[in-house]
Amino acid sequence: MSNDERANRVPTSDDVALLAGVSRSAVSRTFTAGASVAPATREKVISAAKTLGYRVNFLARGLSQQRTNLVALIVSDMDNSLRARTVDHLARGLATLGFRPLLLPTEPGEDVGYLIDMMLNYNVNGTIVTSDTPPAEIAQECAAYGVPLVLINKPEVGTHVSNVSIDTATAGRLAAEELARVGCKRIAIASQRRASHTIAQRKAAFIATARSLGLDIVGDFQGSVQNYGGGAEAAEAFIASCIEVDGVYCVNDFMALGFLDQLRRLSDLRVPEDIKLVACDDIAEAAWQSYDITSIRQDPKAVADAAIAALSKRIEEPEAAQPHVIIPVTLIRRRTTGASDPI
Repeated sequence: MSNDERANRVPTSDDVALLAGVSRSAVSRTFTAGASVAPATREKVISAAKTLGYRVNFLARGLSQQRTNLVALIVSDMDNSLRARTVDHLARGLATLGFRPLLLPTEPGEDVGYLIDMMLNYNVNGTIVTSDTPPAEIAQECAAYGVPLVLINKPEVGTHVSNVSIDTATAGRLAAEELARVGCKRIAIASQRRASHTIAQRKAAFIATARSLGLDIVGDFQGSVQNYGGGAEAAEAFIASCIEVDGVYCVNDFMALGFLDQLRRLSDLRVPEDIKLVACDDIAEAAWQSYDITSIRQDPKAVADAAIAALSKRIEEPEAAQPHVIIPVTLIRRRTTGASDPI
């Protein structure tokens, strides 16, 4: 082998062992968590590895041992700051435990076959789904190949899959109770046409509670998607209807941002003087002074921690029954329902 070839070659564990004057097994033990190796030997191996620029190929090692510690995170709608924060907490939490997050972005309506192929090709040790991708297809493949699976805010698809969800019943109830508390009687809903399991559940809970409190729901104004543009579209439909209301329930904060901006641009209606508004999720933007939205807070870190705990247990005990974990929500009062200071 020429000098140039040696210079360009990726260093191996054999090279480290030769330079350190130790066995190859000593190099392997040095880079294996929990393995026994003498301090002096470890120091020589680490020094040799730094000199050579050696790095352990954990993926190759994992494939040979049938444990890569890769965890697939199937996500979409990353423009939603709540989704982004949840994924951030998931990735950080997994890395802290020694897992290696593998981000697989997708969009609703896409063929998920390539995601399944990628998970299986990389021999992932588990999967967490946070997107609106149909979970049933992924669940079937994960079950067939023995891949532990956790769904976040998705419908249950079988006992072999773990679920973590926010308390949608309480989220809807708290929103309706807040509008009733501030004196609203005629309520409009701003929602979306694209299907969402979680939003559908909390919207149903809102409607049931509102009716039990004697509130009159006079319209459901929809945008195509539950994002800023969808909120603006819902606001345009509401303004065009000329229906008089004193309260609005936006199914999430992302939509509420677009709804409020379009309301200001296209009408003379004032929030909260003319209309009170409640939304859900308590994304970071909800507390911005230009919006100051009363919202039902869900804790993305609590959701992520529960999902990681459920995945870890399913990896350790694949056949063990696991409860559907429900994460509590809380009401945060701000200016859109008349609060001068948030609570």
